[in-house]
Amino acid sequence: MEFDFLSNYFLKGIVIGFSIAAPVGPIGILTIQRSLSHGSRAGLATGMGAATADAVYGCVAGFGLTLISKLLLDFQTWLLLAGGLFLCGLGLATLKQKPLQKKEKEPIFKGYLLSYLSAFFLTLTNPVTIMAFMAIFAGLGLGATANGYAGALSLVLGVFLGSCLWWMILTFGVGQLKHKLNDGFQKFINRAAGMVLLLFGSWALISLIP
Repeated sequence: MEFDFLSNYFLKGIVIGFSIAAPVGPIGILTIQRSLSHGSRAGLATGMGAATADAVYGCVAGFGLTLISKLLLDFQTWLLLAGGLFLCGLGLATLKQKPLQKKEKEPIFKGYLLSYLSAFFLTLTNPVTIMAFMAIFAGLGLGATANGYAGALSLVLGVFLGSCLWWMILTFGVGQLKHKLNDGFQKFINRAAGMVLLLFGSWALISLIP
């Protein structure tokens, strides 16, 4: 009975994590661009950073950590400022990035940790994420107060794995296309991704204007 109870919340967590990660946003664009430029592992490292941040927010919502959620919402202006500036910087760097030529040997990408941390930071600086988790958990009657800490832990683990599942599917799919695209199209992808990241960053900064 206890196992069925925990597995039920674990499966719900997977669905929640997958659903929150799937909509295309700045992290999705960044993951696609890095998968095309540096390979699936670079894209997956980016996705894992976002999944870890999702798990953190899942903990806040699932365990009823109201103090942390209040602090995050109180500092949302600074979070938006930091995230907006970071997105603009990433957008400019992506615009300048040149696609790897077909005859060139693909270099060993050494920025996995940076890819992970940048995605973790960007996801964590988005106040909308914590509000989405809190709304979903409250709407479904989930959380530590209703289900006990074992149930909340099962939910959070499910959220993390559900988010990971989406990023694995995305990076694998994009990785299959990587070697089928010509240099011109990859250059277009870099420019499009850079522009989208700049737009997301600019929107975050503009939203701070009273």
